[in-house]
Amino acid sequence: MKLSQILPILAVTTAVIFSSCSSSPLYGFKAVSNKGEEVDFSSYKEKVLLIANTASKCGFTPQYDGLEALWKEYKDKGLVVIGFPCDQFGHQEPGSNEEIEEFCRLNYGVTFPLMDKTEVNGENASPIFKWLYSEKPFQGFGDSETAKFMDNMLSAQDSDYASNPNIKWNFTKFLVDRKGNVVARFEPTVTPEEMEKAIQALI
Repeated sequence: MKLSQILPILAVTTAVIFSSCSSSPLYGFKAVSNKGEEVDFSSYKEKVLLIANTASKCGFTPQYDGLEALWKEYKDKGLVVIGFPCDQFGHQEPGSNEEIEEFCRLNYGVTFPLMDKTEVNGENASPIFKWLYSEKPFQGFGDSETAKFMDNMLSAQDSDYASNPNIKWNFTKFLVDRKGNVVARFEPTVTPEEMEKAIQALI
């Protein structure tokens, strides 16, 4: 076989190997839906993901409205909003999966996917969230009055809390592009409406 025939084959083979090796770790994860069904995150390839840990009895709970609005506006353009209910912050998600779903549907009209109640920090933390905040560590709550309140509250519990990359409170949101890269982390002090331009840039 001539060199001119071999080079294109090598180029294609190299591209396939590189593509396989460079696939995002996100697509190797699995989770359980609030219906008890396994969700393989490889099914979200080529989608823009907005992943949040949520709670039903939190001051930030009205953000469900904004998350649902984003889902309705952009789902046909490739956005998937995924909520992971979590009871690790102020015991603000005490209900069962069924109770959580009913609350979200009746109060905020939520139709985007909800997962099984999940731990996001600590020994039993979801590997998905461990990976998300390893990619985008905590960088502060911002400068608003709510941000100052959050900082004061958490500093009173742990003066060094900000040095840990993990999740600080309910409604921490991660934006993932179509290639599985974590492009942004939005703390609870950032509303879904304030995230819309970042989502539009990826759609």
